[in-house]
Amino acid sequence: MDETVDNKQIVLKEYIRGYPKESDMATQVSKMSLKVPHGSNGIVVKNLYLSCDPYMRSRMTKSTAVYVEAFTPGQPIVGYGVAKVVDSGTPKFKKDDLVWGMTGWEEYSLITNTDTLFKIEHTDVPLSYYTGLLGMPGMTAYAGFYEVATPKKGEYVFISAASGAVGQLVGQFAKLFGCYVVGSAGSKEKVDLLKNKFGFDEAFNYKEEKDLAAALKRYFPDGIDIYFENVGGKMLDAVLLNMRPHGRIAVCGMISQYNLENPEGVHNLTQVIVKRLRVEGFLVFEYYHLYPKFLEMVLPYIKEGKINYLEDTAEGLESAPAALIGLYSGRNIGKQVVVVARE
Repeated sequence: MDETVDNKQIVLKEYIRGYPKESDMATQVSKMSLKVPHGSNGIVVKNLYLSCDPYMRSRMTKSTAVYVEAFTPGQPIVGYGVAKVVDSGTPKFKKDDLVWGMTGWEEYSLITNTDTLFKIEHTDVPLSYYTGLLGMPGMTAYAGFYEVATPKKGEYVFISAASGAVGQLVGQFAKLFGCYVVGSAGSKEKVDLLKNKFGFDEAFNYKEEKDLAAALKRYFPDGIDIYFENVGGKMLDAVLLNMRPHGRIAVCGMISQYNLENPEGVHNLTQVIVKRLRVEGFLVFEYYHLYPKFLEMVLPYIKEGKINYLEDTAEGLESAPAALIGLYSGRNIGKQVVVVARE
């Protein structure tokens, strides 16, 4: 007999403009079968942890200028998460397997494209880590720093939004690699974390700096070799003035621009020519083939206590809209995770 449950979901009401609000999303309940439809090679999962990530804002607007398709109004929001397999129509996954990858903002999901999922083999670390340190943000930090920025030992590295899910890891990877690392963040609490928990050499609160270019000159009197870009706008402009010749800018995100109807211009682009800079944007899914190599590096670091990792946890599916909105005002401290159910 087919087992059907009430499935609580978070949906986007309509496409939006400007800053997202909690009221742009709604909670609804629909009926859901816990059995994979006959003939399907998908899986049904129980969602355990959901990831709130800045890029999700771009999916709330219908646009041709994004790399991932928009959400469908009235349908569950889609994002990275950790889940347990309830029923499977594919030999790739079996009942009770743990997976991470793209799932719905709902209690249970039918995932038809299992190519977006990774089986969790290492369960001796917290499962929630697969929304961050051992999931998409961790891979983003790894690919952006090692593959895109091509670091050399002793180089000078600057990271914006440095206390976020990706930034905190880039800084620690750079320190372990032997670089000098400075990060910026938006509060005294976050600056203290960067220096005292994550081991950055220096950190500053960008909100307290009237002149960002002068602030960067203070922390990098000899210039910046690598800039890990998470912010864009005025910060990028200031960084361009402080880059060293042949510096590299790995463009991961531009959170300061996501909610603007008219994005800010960048005025110092001639520095790219003068200093022969390499500015490269990247998307993490082009590097997922390196995931086994990434785990090989990072799991020992975790077990040896060489990497610190901070999560900001919101309890319950209904807390997800507020948790996501909080990213855009810097309310979260560390990786923003929503607990739907504990294993």
